[in-house]
Amino acid sequence: MINNQKDSLFIRAAFSQPTERPPVWMMRQAGRFMKEYWEIKNKYSFLEMCKTPEIAADVTMLPVDLLGIDAAILFSDILVTGEAMGGDLSFTQGIGPKYANPVRTQQDVDNLTTDVEEKLQYVPDAIKVIQQRLNGKTPLIGFAGAPFTVMSYLVEGGSSKDFKLTKLMIHNQPELAHQLLNKIADVTITYLNMQIDAGVNALQLFDSWALALSWDDYREFSHQYNTRIIAGLKRQDIPIISFCKGSSVFAPVMAEAKPDVISVDWNADLLNIKKSIPAGIAVQGNLDPHILYADKKVIRERILRLHDRMKEENGFIFNLGHGIMPDIPFDNVKYAVQVIQNELVNS
Repeated sequence: MINNQKDSLFIRAAFSQPTERPPVWMMRQAGRFMKEYWEIKNKYSFLEMCKTPEIAADVTMLPVDLLGIDAAILFSDILVTGEAMGGDLSFTQGIGPKYANPVRTQQDVDNLTTDVEEKLQYVPDAIKVIQQRLNGKTPLIGFAGAPFTVMSYLVEGGSSKDFKLTKLMIHNQPELAHQLLNKIADVTITYLNMQIDAGVNALQLFDSWALALSWDDYREFSHQYNTRIIAGLKRQDIPIISFCKGSSVFAPVMAEAKPDVISVDWNADLLNIKKSIPAGIAVQGNLDPHILYADKKVIRERILRLHDRMKEENGFIFNLGHGIMPDIPFDNVKYAVQVIQNELVNS
């Protein structure tokens, strides 16, 4: 039985309905800033955690149980789609993700499969376990990496500061880049619909590295694929959140893809972004995560300041402009959630 969350604070806000206060969740809310996360992580590799439904559920539940957050997000990684397509993925402490077989030639692209359902079955399995644990109390967000971001890891072979190889491909071999992006988009549609069928209550598309692109390249190599993905989802009653680093710049274009929510980085005035996009699209964000290092009085002041800008608006989900950093004090995160839940009242 899929839990119906349409009356939850988070789902109402995502669909731009009135809420008594903004709901709050935080990107990377189940992660390295929690000692409880490390108690699990020290026993298993990162991919073991992702691929073992009971462990993925344990980690997903940490911020629900310890922070009382208004939405849970599936514990997984944006790069599992690239692995399912044939990428040799590993995660190394202090280095991050690596694909041992980068995708740089026509043969490399041809070798990638789009038949991924069996390889990704551990994700729907985890969703079912998580929903049993949540027991209808909290909505669950599923997610995937957007094609350009997944492509950048596949082409670079891991993280990159300048995306030189990825940009060389889109500029010198645009046809090859589009073949690769089309394959990733097909897989992403399949993967997100698998998550819907398994019982998620919302979805977020993470285009973490879109800010590497110029305006024209964003439209050609990112936006058109994100648009196709959103159009390909079985999204009845399932709000779709679109996030990219660069949303402060790209939000008007992102809105053309017709997501329900645009998640905004911390470089923009959130109310200005809200007023620049069509009515009926909610916004999520956009507190600078570095604020959570600060003294509690500063954290509270910045939260109240952001809410003061947004309190007249329907369709506001309180979040960070990007993910929680690993060394942010847990107590500061918990305090921020308490301020949002206890002190913010919408007009």
